[in-house]
Parts: sequence; C-alpha cells; structure tokens
Amino acid sequence: MSSRIVEITTDGRHLAAERGFMTVSEDGREVARVPLDDIAAVIACAHGITYSNNLLVQLSRRNALLVVCGSNFVPSAFLWALEGNYTQSSRMDAQIEATAPKRKNLWKQIVIAKIIQQAAVLEGIGVNWVPLRALARNVRSGDPENVEAQAARRYWPLVFGQGFRRDRNAGGVNSLLNYGYMVVRSAVARAVMGAGLHPSIGIHHCNAGNPMRLVDDLMEPFRPYVDFVVWNLRNNGMEQITPMTKRKLAAVLEMNVAAEAGMTALRNAVQNAATSLALVYEGKKENIDFPLPQPPLWLEVS
Repeated sequence: MSSRIVEITTDGRHLAAERGFMTVSEDGREVARVPLDDIAAVIACAHGITYSNNLLVQLSRRNALLVVCGSNFVPSAFLWALEGNYTQSSRMDAQIEATAPKRKNLWKQIVIAKIIQQAAVLEGIGVNWVPLRALARNVRSGDPENVEAQAARRYWPLVFGQGFRRDRNAGGVNSLLNYGYMVVRSAVARAVMGAGLHPSIGIHHCNAGNPMRLVDDLMEPFRPYVDFVVWNLRNNGMEQITPMTKRKLAAVLEMNVAAEAGMTALRNAVQNAATSLALVYEGKKENIDFPLPQPPLWLEVS
C-alpha cells in the first residue's frame, strides 16, 4: 500500500506527471520527483502552486489524495476519486440506509475508543490515567451525556498544562496539533474512500458545510497519537511549525500500534478501521476495528 505523504511548502512550484512520477518544478527546472505509486497524499500548503491535469488524473487513479490547505495548515479542499472501490455503490447504499440506532452505537464505539486511547497517552507521559479511563464506562449509545467533552476537559490540562486551550486558529502547540491532525485526516479520508464509503455521510458530525463528516467521525480515536507526538515535540523545545516538526508529525502514520493481529503501522490501522466500518454498515461485523489501547511509542525521525 502506498504510504508517502508529499508536502509542497515552497511558493510557485509546478506539479506534473511524467512516466510514473510526480515531478516538482520551479521556473521550468525540475527540483524533485516521486514515484506516483508511492504517494498516499499530496499536501499543498504553499501559494502559487500549479498542477497539470494529467497529474490530478494519475493521483485519482491511484486513490491518492490532493489536500489543499488554507491558513494555519487547515485543509480547505480534497481531490478524491469517483470510483475508489468495486463495492462502492452497495456500500454507500448500506451507509445511507444505516438506522439511527446503528449510527448511535457506532458513535459510542468511536467515543470509547478515543477516551481509552487518551488515557493511554496519559499513561505514556506519566500522568494518572485511571480516572479518564473510567469515564469510558459511562458512554452510552449516541453519547447523550457528552462524555467525550467531559474527557476532553480533563485530558488537555493534563497533557499541555492548566493554561492550555485547544484553538485551531491559534499558533504554537495548537498549530502543531493542526498539522498533525491534517496528516491523519488525509489518511482517514483516503481509507474511507478506498473502503467504498462516502466521506460526507457522517455518523455523528452533522455540519452541513462539512463534506468530510464521516472522516471527522472516524479519525477521533486516532487524534491522541498526534497529541503524543506534539507533547514530545514541546518537551524537546519545539513548539512551532518548522521543517523538522513537520517531518516528525508526518511520521505519525508510521508509528507502531497494537492490533488484534499484532503490531502494525498506524496507517494500516486507519485502513483497517475504515474497512471494518464498511463491513459494519453491510451487516457483516458488529464493531469497528480500532487499535488496542496502549501507551504510544515515540518515533524518532531525523
């Protein structure tokens, strides 16, 4: 499975496809090339980038995403393939026909998985994690008591200090979180589309202006892995977006996580979650396959 995330951060670059490669040029001079078959996503963060139509076609044929970012590394648009899976139509039908009780049960699974992984992060950084883990037992179908928010209010001060507030429009640690979540969001979007599901048909998220509602639902249990990377970056004196911090955040998809079949890369766990969700919609499974909760391991990236 392709896994490279290619980020374009320099203004004025031109991206094209040539003989199985994505080429990156500036002022008519090629500065880099990447095998198209290796690309999971292209993240466009700079201004003045141009693209050949052939490149966009070649990326879509490989079910690779183009992520167009606005300010503060927040995604503004995705390019995704119309046909990502041979069972796409039947799975989308099952997704659309999912009953309210089924959607509420799925959201319960997602919230529980997120909270117990947040607790695992607290354990990994040496903070009392038991009360947060206990909250997961209070989650009911649909999470009517909003235990997810209760857990967040306890979790963020324990990870980043009492004065921290999660604000996607802020800089510093928040911008690092934005970037890491963007990486995970692109991976989840690719997995969702590859599993034959429609990203805008959500489980819980219902913002009419959000075309990635299912992606934002399914990625929730994977956010704590980014939180752990950002915690390590801050503890090493790195609180701003730099080439180094971006490399470390992009590498979160290679972090080893525990699964029923053994250890696997986070990117594989994301794909497993999306595929299992499709099977749940089809009535072939009861539960989404999320990673088993364990303290994350710091992934060294030079």
